[in-house]
Amino acid sequence: MKERVILLVEDNPMDETLTLRALKKNNVMNKVVVVHDGAEALDYLFGTGTHASRALTDLPAVILLDLKLPKIDGLEVLKRIRAGEKTKLVPVVILTSSKEQRDLVEGYGSGANSYVRKPVEFTEFAEAIRQVGLYWLILNEPPPPEGGA
Repeated sequence: MKERVILLVEDNPMDETLTLRALKKNNVMNKVVVVHDGAEALDYLFGTGTHASRALTDLPAVILLDLKLPKIDGLEVLKRIRAGEKTKLVPVVILTSSKEQRDLVEGYGSGANSYVRKPVEFTEFAEAIRQVGLYWLILNEPPPPEGGA
């Protein structure tokens, strides 16, 4: 069975560290690929730019996507993921500190599978990450590769 990769799209070094610590603390041993802006996320997913040599058959099991990103914001990244034939079914969890109702509505409207606000306290954050990992990596039945049967 292929390794199920988590793609973490996060520009804040502190939030990146907290997310990685929370995954480790909760024994989520999946490989985590971290990209730091929206353009790099799209390069990784579509095999362009610095990720041009990446095998496009290896899509992430889940994408943890921040909204406030440099170069291309998270909502635009999400829209492009959903527009891509190979990426349209990849689960995307918006993981953000945004409390804007507009972001929540637009996130779901653009095809997010889930919207999680980052708790401020590490123990609450770790628990949120544990639940996200449990659901998306263990309980959830992923779509077949490339949407095929």
